[in-house]
Amino acid sequence: MYQTNKPLAQHKLIYVLISGFIGTAALAQSEPSLEITATGSQEATQSILTPTKILQGDELLNKLGSTLGATLANELGISATGYGAGSSRPVIRGLEGARVQILQNGLSVGDVSNISQDHAVGNNMQNAHQVEILRGAAALLYGSGSSGGLVNVVNDRILTNLPDRPTGAINTSYETVNNGRAGAVEVDSAFGSVAVHVDTAINNANDYRIPGYANQGGPNQAWSINPGQAQSVPYSGKLPNSFSNQNNLGVGVSHIGQNGYTGVSVERLNNKYGIPTPEGGSINQSQNRYDLQHQTRDPFAGFSSFKFSAANSNYNHTEFNNTGVAASLWKNIANEARFELAHNPIAGWKGTFGAQISTASLNATELGTGSYAIVPPTKTNSNALFWIEEGRWNSLQGNLGLRYNNMAQKPNLGTALEQQTVNTGGNTPAITLQNRSFNLLSYSAGGLWNFMQGHGAGAAYTVSQRAPSAQELYSYGAHESTATFDIGNPNLNKETSHNLEFNLQKTSGLMRAKASVYANRFNNYIYGYYTGQYIPTQENFSVVTAQQAAATIKGVEGELTYNWREHGVGGRVFGDASQGTFDAGGNLPLQPAPRLGAEIAHQRNGWLTNATYIYSYQQNKLANWEIGPAPSYNLLNAGISYTEKIQDVNWTVYLNLKNLLNEQIRYATTPMAVRLFAPQPGRSLMLGLRGTF
Repeated sequence: MYQTNKPLAQHKLIYVLISGFIGTAALAQSEPSLEITATGSQEATQSILTPTKILQGDELLNKLGSTLGATLANELGISATGYGAGSSRPVIRGLEGARVQILQNGLSVGDVSNISQDHAVGNNMQNAHQVEILRGAAALLYGSGSSGGLVNVVNDRILTNLPDRPTGAINTSYETVNNGRAGAVEVDSAFGSVAVHVDTAINNANDYRIPGYANQGGPNQAWSINPGQAQSVPYSGKLPNSFSNQNNLGVGVSHIGQNGYTGVSVERLNNKYGIPTPEGGSINQSQNRYDLQHQTRDPFAGFSSFKFSAANSNYNHTEFNNTGVAASLWKNIANEARFELAHNPIAGWKGTFGAQISTASLNATELGTGSYAIVPPTKTNSNALFWIEEGRWNSLQGNLGLRYNNMAQKPNLGTALEQQTVNTGGNTPAITLQNRSFNLLSYSAGGLWNFMQGHGAGAAYTVSQRAPSAQELYSYGAHESTATFDIGNPNLNKETSHNLEFNLQKTSGLMRAKASVYANRFNNYIYGYYTGQYIPTQENFSVVTAQQAAATIKGVEGELTYNWREHGVGGRVFGDASQGTFDAGGNLPLQPAPRLGAEIAHQRNGWLTNATYIYSYQQNKLANWEIGPAPSYNLLNAGISYTEKIQDVNWTVYLNLKNLLNEQIRYATTPMAVRLFAPQPGRSLMLGLRGTF
């Protein structure tokens, strides 16, 4: 059993950090705070109407994890899933999976990570230069249904400017908790008007050490998700099947002229990682990706930019059981193309419109039988038109966004009945596969009033429509990593979210702040419902069916910063909380716990020191089929680095300390099949060296 509150002494730590921040703030140098610019205009970046977070530079390097979810897990309003060290996606304001779109350089990453949390995102974070989080009108540029938000990972593989000399970076590190060894190299150069980029990275880590026992509740608590299923072993020390081994190679070539550029790139990604469930297992993932980008500035009168981009990705992964036997093979071939045309200001408005088409062919096969694995072969076609505008008139700002999308799901109609008989022996009702087509209309409007210099108040309203995914419509089969038997619903309707948000912000001076309160109302919210039935022929896995219901997620988040990311002493205090409920009663599953945190940093004469403390409350507002509660935890991280320029290279030696309190951390956003059996890593020290030239 878990107590609702931690001992008082543990809560004093946040008070110490905040007090230290306030007490030393007067020592900070009075330099203007760093302004960061995302993919949109400067006005959009300064507006809290479409809250945007940019991770880049030292901040990204200090927070960099082996996965996208681990990198963003402690950002404001963002938590993460946690399937060991190999697979983790961001959860934004209580929403994940298909509701949080993942992009690489503005185009879909092309993987199958939105199907299940045990499927890793198809990118390597070691090569990332910038991570952008977009919501509202800006997100409508890239996709429908991103009701949680959109994450764009930028690696600058296709250069848009000619380097005047060879430049690059090298980074290597060692981590104690998992014997982790990582290294990355990238080089940019130019030959006349042709720019070339090469990058490679490797990140190998063994099973990681955990505090206490793997089982939530200790060695005497042997959880069993399903009746008749073997109870878990109370592991301690190292967590089995929590290893991760990644490597990738990327090359980009671009021709750069006076009015624009044209470039291509290719990437090969390999990733093998463990699945730390009681059954165990691993996934061997690979992907080939090809990108094309072209941009022309001032293409013709009245327009400032024309941009065309396209990508092809050939993704596959093989799932192995705990004896190392290949059980299933997943393949996804994705193609995407889009163009954007930006116009010059008209009556104070400037904006972008364009079109986007994409196709994806998903094929998952059980290697022992040759039948499909969970989801039948399905082709997804999407065609979209989009348009966003933003304007500024003295103290007022505004933005508008509109996106129309037609999406069609076409399963292989000849695979259904025979497959269902093989999987269950006729113990569950059959589903009828049918082609589905959805017309989706999403739009957003917002305004900001700068009522005094550096102070603003705003509101934004976004309607986002999402088509059911292939697995929500057509899935039918056992899913070992979640210990469930998943059954789709081919009659699902499109999901519509209505998000209303109010904001306050202070964007100038040494002391800055922002706060948001929001309510996200869903019509036809799609979720997996645990029926209480079990499949005897499939290890008594729980039967989970795709259903829809009205639901609402409400939340607040805010932060206060002093001289943040500047020389001298800086500090930050922050907090976020959200909770989702069904309108008919009960809680949504996999909802993040409320959090409070504080950060303090000092930068001077090449030295950078920092410390972060986060208290996550116990999450006991669970769906009625979830086992809980998800316990509270204290997370304390710290780091120190020193940078010295030697000849033409800036060398930085750094030391990062993670989970210094050696706490058991279990994310409420992770399904029970992992949360109850697999905590996050324990106390760790990372030592590294990086150089830039």
